[in-house]
Amino acid sequence: MYLEHFDIKEMPFAITPDTSYFYCYGSYQEALNVLLVALRNGEGFIKISGEVGTGKTLLCRKLLNILDDDFVTAYLPNPCLTPAGLRMALADELSIKYSRNMGQHRILSLINDRLIKLNAEDQRVVLFLDEAQALPDDSMEALRLLTNLETEKSKLLQVVLFGQPELDERLSQNKLRQLRQRITFSQELKTIDINGIEGYLAHRLLVAGYHGKPLFNRDAVEGLHHISQGVPRVINVLAHKMLMAAYGQGASNITLQHLQLAAEDTDGIKPLPPSSFARMGAAVVSAMGAAAAAAAMSLGA
Repeated sequence: MYLEHFDIKEMPFAITPDTSYFYCYGSYQEALNVLLVALRNGEGFIKISGEVGTGKTLLCRKLLNILDDDFVTAYLPNPCLTPAGLRMALADELSIKYSRNMGQHRILSLINDRLIKLNAEDQRVVLFLDEAQALPDDSMEALRLLTNLETEKSKLLQVVLFGQPELDERLSQNKLRQLRQRITFSQELKTIDINGIEGYLAHRLLVAGYHGKPLFNRDAVEGLHHISQGVPRVINVLAHKMLMAAYGQGASNITLQHLQLAAEDTDGIKPLPPSSFARMGAAVVSAMGAAAAAAAMSLGA
């Protein structure tokens, strides 16, 4: 693999949500700041939305890692749950012991007792729901009712919803207006812009142990942003394959040619058309032309 070739200690562009690779930039830093302020102010509902692959799960896990001991957290990564399943999952996360045949009213009472006890110990309980757009309507209502648990001065349970744009569409329904009205803070994760992608690549390489000169030339960076549209997951997939392509050629620098090879090997990704290279400069066109000529000569041989 390319790790030894580029003197890197670990895979820099894996798509698993490793919080050490969290990139404090743009909407990601803004969302993290909003979450920290809102949670410390005791807000009831907070919503983070973003397209597929924009890093919602990574942000969620980053927040879970940095919250101090004043917070007790419950994390539900897959909220395709019935109302009963939601309450039982929360009870499990709060280490509440109950029999599986126990009535729902009794489970809710145990949850309330635990929340009151934690509140008395000056601990705030936060429930994180990832992929919240998948939560059924009746479970959405059950979630709202859980946040009715409160003292005269504070909520006993805070909720952070992480979801795709479909979550916003669902919350716009009239039947969910009571839940929608309780969302006090809402933040959208945006894709990485052209000004941030070079820093994003450099950050991940640095965390992975790379300390050499920039690996990706400027044209490759611009082309990568164009093809990926700034979606972090797509950037990671393509950048990983670009490193593999360069390693296969014995190259020490990542170019547009490697981007094209990566794009051709990735489902749902269209390589840059030759006409688009004009805006990146005549030198790029010449480089691609030379690469194509070399490939043709190789085939002819």
